[in-house]
Amino acid sequence: MGISFKLEVFEGPLDLLLHLIEKNKVSIHDIPIVLITEQYMEYVNHMETKDLNIMSEFLVMAATLLNIKSKMLLPKDEKKDFGEEDPRQELVERLLEYKMYKYISLELKDRELDAGRAFFKNPTIPEEINDYEEKVDISTLLSDLTLAKLHRIFESVMKRQTDKVDPIRSKFGRIEKEEGNLTEKIEEVAKYGRLHKRFSFYQLLMGQRGKTEVIVTFLAILELMKTGEIIIRQDNLFEDIMITYKEAAAV
Repeated sequence: MGISFKLEVFEGPLDLLLHLIEKNKVSIHDIPIVLITEQYMEYVNHMETKDLNIMSEFLVMAATLLNIKSKMLLPKDEKKDFGEEDPRQELVERLLEYKMYKYISLELKDRELDAGRAFFKNPTIPEEINDYEEKVDISTLLSDLTLAKLHRIFESVMKRQTDKVDPIRSKFGRIEKEEGNLTEKIEEVAKYGRLHKRFSFYQLLMGQRGKTEVIVTFLAILELMKTGEIIIRQDNLFEDIMITYKEAAAV
């Protein structure tokens, strides 16, 4: 299988192997050693470098791959002489370690580039300019100020204050809690009955101070009816209710 390479892309034999694994989309933990070895040897055969140090590194890895390949191609019975361990295991560990350091170096390089785009500059304003305060001439500042202008400014300020007031909420009064005691109201109505003997329901409610007190007064009348202390009567529908206090029934 033919494959094209650029020598300057790879920093060493491990870098080349990692590239071949990613290019063939195979797992680093299950390297197809025959395929990868063939592609690796094809690359080595096309190397044009004359640097013996670089060439020796690639040749050492080539020998390692050929050795692993030969072990992988041995019949199963002969493999027992080499133990149960996968002959690729050591190479896999080296590749994983190299891959980790490679990605870390790339991350550090990106951070270095980002840091290179940041510049810091200390303040260079002269002290005489930094401490300068412009003098204000009051007479010049107020030269064109007249009573008419002051009046317009005053009206503008007052208008802004008026606009802040909610025309609806500003008319709300204070809501206070009304309290009512039924026992006290019963005694109060009984006392009113003993004093007036016969009176109208409307007349009794006129003296109450709020809705809660009206309700408590109505309940007090019901209680006094229940005990027989008062009698109520209405001759016609919607007419006023007349209440009669029975002196003899009072407790």
